[in-house]
Amino acid sequence: MVILDVTIINVAVPVIGRELSASLTEIQWITDGYTLVFAGLLLTGGALGDRLGNRRVFCTGVTVFAAASLVCALAPDTPALVAGRFVEGLGAALIVPGSLALLQQAYPDPAVRSRAFGLWGSVAGVAASAGPLLGGLLVSTTGWRWVFLINLPVGVACLVLTLRHVDRSPRLPSRPLDWPAQCAVVAAVALLTGALNEAGRLGWSSPAVLAGFALAGLAVAGFALRERLARSPVLPLGLLRSRAMSGGAVIGLLFNFGFYGMVFTASLDFQHQRGYSALVTGVALFPAVAMTMFASALSGRLAHRTGDRPLVVGGLLLAAAGLAGWAAAGTEPPYPALVLPMMAAGFGTSFALTGSTGTVMGSAPAGYAGTASALFNTTRQVGSAVGVALGGTLLATAVDYGSGVRVSMAVGAAAYLAAAGLARLCVPARPRSA
Repeated sequence: MVILDVTIINVAVPVIGRELSASLTEIQWITDGYTLVFAGLLLTGGALGDRLGNRRVFCTGVTVFAAASLVCALAPDTPALVAGRFVEGLGAALIVPGSLALLQQAYPDPAVRSRAFGLWGSVAGVAASAGPLLGGLLVSTTGWRWVFLINLPVGVACLVLTLRHVDRSPRLPSRPLDWPAQCAVVAAVALLTGALNEAGRLGWSSPAVLAGFALAGLAVAGFALRERLARSPVLPLGLLRSRAMSGGAVIGLLFNFGFYGMVFTASLDFQHQRGYSALVTGVALFPAVAMTMFASALSGRLAHRTGDRPLVVGGLLLAAAGLAGWAAAGTEPPYPALVLPMMAAGFGTSFALTGSTGTVMGSAPAGYAGTASALFNTTRQVGSAVGVALGGTLLATAVDYGSGVRVSMAVGAAAYLAAAGLARLCVPARPRSA
């Protein structure tokens, strides 16, 4: 549900924008309202999971997510839809840390756990693959509201299966929640995303946009200071001294920035410039997202043999080549010229996801699985939100749509290359099974 709601909405938002008379900035908020709350509250979700039990928090998140999906489906206007997306983000922030922590709990053997993380990535790949096609099919037949209604039966099935088959999780009730730090994270993500979104409407030199960037920086500084002084920090700074954990988190930010920025700008380009329908747009995006499913399954099998570093570095370089190929294809390239670049980006991103997930979770101390998962997924969702916001702003401020897409792809390729360089320094080379 969590990943599906990232990719399925990209195909639906142009139609939603037309039916609800939303501006480009409001369309960005429909997408980013979800991801910014998701990213801002992931550390809270991880801390709650460690404190109250990951299974309990996971099930609560599924319930909240399903209820919020119903609110989105019934939204009469854009503000109501954005509000529903905010609540969906809250549910997602409770679901994702618990999912990885429950896998960590269920599979203590590193070799078996690497395959489990590969399966986790494969499920995400299935959702990413199904999102554009399913979104296009639903929008073209039953209407965009079914993009959200589809989450209700999935949520019910998830609750039943989890309560029946997943063991209860250990709890650490002595670990308090650091609310000032949580608020600082939410403020930093919201201010950064808001400034990037509004830059397309107000301009990069607008006082409001510059103030948003400055305040986001202050919120990050405030979070670091609070964590240094707190008796029980939500993110112990000692965890960040682990090169594998901190480096893996930044790598996740960069590859999500590149991939989801590409999907968002490509969706707008296909529908606004090329005149594709929502369904045809889903088919056109399929080469990118379908490769995530295949590559996730393959990388899960390879991880315990090769180690994480070859997967992460090789995947990031392949994805960088894909987006660079798109940027080099010109301002109005024919669609067939974009198929291989999209496939390379999807395949490479999935390899990087599996390897970096194993790196971060494998470096987590006992009792901090939820926190480590939350850190990794927080940075990933920050990357997604920033990628979408910056992509929309580049489209809005470019001389023409084609130039904006080209610049967006070049920026994404640079992010992938930076992540590959970081992976060579931070990701362990030795196979985890050793």
